[in-house]
Formats: sequence, structure tokens, C-alpha cells
Amino acid sequence: MTPNSASSLRFLWSLLVQRPGLLTLATISGASWMLPTALMPLVVGQAIDTGIRGADGGALLRWVLVVLALGVTLMVAAGVLTWAAHTLWLHGTAGAQRIALGHVVGLGGTLTRKVRAGEVVTVGASDVFRVGGLFEVIGRATGSLVSFAVAAIMVLWISPVMGVVVLIGVPLATVGIGPLLNPLRRRNEAQREQLAQVSAQASDIVSGLRILRGVGGESRFHVRFVDASRRVRDAGIAAGRLEALLAGAEILLPGLVTVLVTWLGARLALDGTISVGELVAFYGVSAFLVIPVRTATEAAYAFSAGHVAAGRIRALLRLEPELPSPKHPKSLPPGPLDLFDEATGLRIPAGELTVIDAGEQAEALAERLADEAIAGSVPLREVDRDEARHRIVLAHNQDLLFAGPARAELDLESDVDVDSALHAADARRCAADGLLDERARSLSGGQRQRLLLARALCTDADVLILDEPTSAVDAHTEARIAERVSEFRRGRTTVVLSQSPLWTAVADQVRRTGVGA
Repeated sequence: MTPNSASSLRFLWSLLVQRPGLLTLATISGASWMLPTALMPLVVGQAIDTGIRGADGGALLRWVLVVLALGVTLMVAAGVLTWAAHTLWLHGTAGAQRIALGHVVGLGGTLTRKVRAGEVVTVGASDVFRVGGLFEVIGRATGSLVSFAVAAIMVLWISPVMGVVVLIGVPLATVGIGPLLNPLRRRNEAQREQLAQVSAQASDIVSGLRILRGVGGESRFHVRFVDASRRVRDAGIAAGRLEALLAGAEILLPGLVTVLVTWLGARLALDGTISVGELVAFYGVSAFLVIPVRTATEAAYAFSAGHVAAGRIRALLRLEPELPSPKHPKSLPPGPLDLFDEATGLRIPAGELTVIDAGEQAEALAERLADEAIAGSVPLREVDRDEARHRIVLAHNQDLLFAGPARAELDLESDVDVDSALHAADARRCAADGLLDERARSLSGGQRQRLLLARALCTDADVLILDEPTSAVDAHTEARIAERVSEFRRGRTTVVLSQSPLWTAVADQVRRTGVGA
């Protein structure tokens, strides 16, 4: 068992034991539901031998009453099991959802930098329900195990020879299904991964639909989405084929055992070794054993799907939020701050505009500068997080704009004038309408980017780190923004991660990853 597999099982178990009474009720009701069906063939066989063949009306009536009692027990247990199983499903689904979404909320701004939006959507819309599906089948699965044990004792009591055939044949039939489970789990994982990718792609398309229409890219992205959806469909078909094989195997293999038991029982009955009632009991029990095998297969499939889902949820839970504040924090020195990145040896001078060409490492470098660098000779991990976030601000293009008045979105109650920040970011027209819709989707990508830049400027941070702040605007607009931001932030530390020569032209310092001052 791999560490990730063990972690998934621990997560499922920790969720399950939160409701021990419900788990016990599902187990007992599952056994009470399955046992009457297992005992019915034996009762019918006894009724035939003692009541019908023995011409004993009183005995026959007694066995008929036993059949009625078993039927009532089955009816009541089925109702209780249905309630317990459905409640377990609700507990598993809602519990997994509450834990996952609670952790997502705790991650805060770390979430968007560490996980795709489609992954979170798939966890909340698919994985939690698979966990619930696993919990729902527990009562029936435990009932199947108990009933199989009782049925085994019954057939051994009637005829050791036939009992051995049943006890060997049925487990072999179940084991024969086993080789299909690992491939099914792998195909479930493949489908789950494809589903997360297509969910992320759909989210990106929806958020950028206005831009796609503006540049005529709808048809191209439609083709890409159709192709991604086709891969999800193909993965689902591949998993479905194995599910079909499982469904066929769960009938075929136990059915072969039933045929063998029936043939052997008929021979023993003809020889007088067993009675007609015992033959009926044997046939009924061997036919009944198909039900536990089918339930075991259902449980195995539910476990495979639930295990994969729990693994994905655990992967989300392993994401760590921002570093907590130290117990004895140090204070940053007042005024502009210099930064030093220990990983690359990169040094950012205080009070200047530094442009860094970091290539593919830009995002990772930006996060290190904001979270792990040495600022003013003080390691940021030793600084109170609130102070660090107030003094050093990292602005991403993935940051969100909320619905509401545009000026309220930008006014952070700092000493910065909002109009001045809008002018520096060339974003006055972007805020002219006054109101923003959800995530400002009615704006183009360049307009949203300029509003995000204006909001970052309104923080009045001692250190402002901008990751590709003008990647979605044209060259003329970018040149104006670079000049205005350079003037607006004069005397304060500003870091721009960009490969644009327009930013290089206004920079006080130009750096490349791995090259120090």
C-alpha cells in the first residue's frame, strides 16, 4: 500500500467513525435484511420434508409462520437499512464537502496559485458524491458477509460434500472478479483527471468569453473544448467497458457454481443421500449466493471510485496556506525595503524600480520574494504575516475583482488617491461605468488587468511586486503605463517581472534570475 493510498483510507475512516451509531445501525440492519433471504431456502426445505412429505399439517403451518416472520423481518430491516444507508450517504457526501471546502476557504489567496479551478469544481461536484456512494453500500456489504457465513454453515450442516463445493466455488467466483478491479481503478483515475481538465478549460472559456468574441477565437476554443470533452467520453467508455465485464462476471461465475451445485444435488437426491427438501434448500442457497457476490462486486466498485475520490480530496487537503505568524515576530525597518532572494542570490535595491526577466520561473520567484525573501535584513518568515502583507504586496493577473462599485473595489483607505492610481494604470475608462459584474467578466482582459494594477497601486505598499502587469494590453498602452507607474512609485521599492522592453526602458535596475546586484 502506497503512502497516498494509506492516507486516502485514513481520511475515509476518520469520516466514517464520526457517526459510529449510524454505522452500527447500517451494519445490523444490513445483516437483518440479508439473513432472512439466506434462511428462506432452509425453511422451505424443512416445510417440504416435514410438512408435505410427512403429511403433517401442523408442522407445515409452523414453517409457513416462520416464512411469514422472515418476511416481516426482511420488510422492517429493508426500511431501516434504506434510511441508514441514505443517511450515511448524506454524511459521507456532506462531511467530505464540508472538510474540502473548509480547507479551500482556509487557503485563501494561496488556492488560486496552487490548484486549478477545475480541480476544486470536480472535487465539489463529483468526488464528494463518490465518497457518499462508498458509505451508502457499507450496510449491504456487511450484511452480505454475515449472510454468506450463515449460508456456509447451513450447507455444511446439510451435506459436507456440497458445502465444500459451495464454500470453494463462490469465493473462487468472487476472486475471479478481482483482476478487473485494479484496471477499473486506473481507468476511473484517468477519467477523473480528464474531467478536472475539461472543467478547468470550461471555467477559463466562460471567464474569457467576451475576449474570445472580440478576437474571433470562439471557434478555435470550441474545437479545443470538444476535443477535451471527447477525451472525457473516451475515458468514460473505457471505464464503462470494465464495469460491463464486472456486471457479466458477477452473474456468470456464481451462476456456474449454482449449475454445479444443482447438478450435484440432483445426483445426491437420486441416490437418496439427501432429501427433496434438502435439494430445494441447496438450490435456493446456491442461487441466493449470487446476491452476496453481486453486492461484494458493487462494494468493490464503490470502494474503487471512493478511494480515487478520497485521494483527490486528500491532495487538496495537503495544500498548505500561507505561513502562520511566528510566536515572537520581528518588525521590518521603516521606509523603503530592499529584498534578497536566497534561492537565486537576487538582490532588489530599496526605493527603485527593478525589472526582472525570470522567464518561466517568474511566478515562483514572485511568490518567494513576497513570502520567503530577506527584507531589510529581516527574514520574512520571522515577521508577523499581517505586517508583511501590509508592507509587501504581490499582485497577480489571477487576482479577482468582485461585483459592485468600481471605486469601492479600488479604495483601500490608504493615502493613495484613487483617481491618481487609475491614471497611472490608464484605467479611468475601465471604471467609468461605475459598477462591476461578477469577476468583472463584462470587461476585456486588458481592462481587468489595468483595474487590478490600479488596485495594487492603491495599497501604497512599501514593496510592490507586479507579475506581468501589462501582458494583456497593446504596446502603446503598455508604454504609457510603464512611464506613469515609474513616476507614481518613485522612491518606493517596485519589482516588475516582465520580459517587455518597455518596462526595461523605464527601470532603475534590470535583473535576470540568478544574477545578483
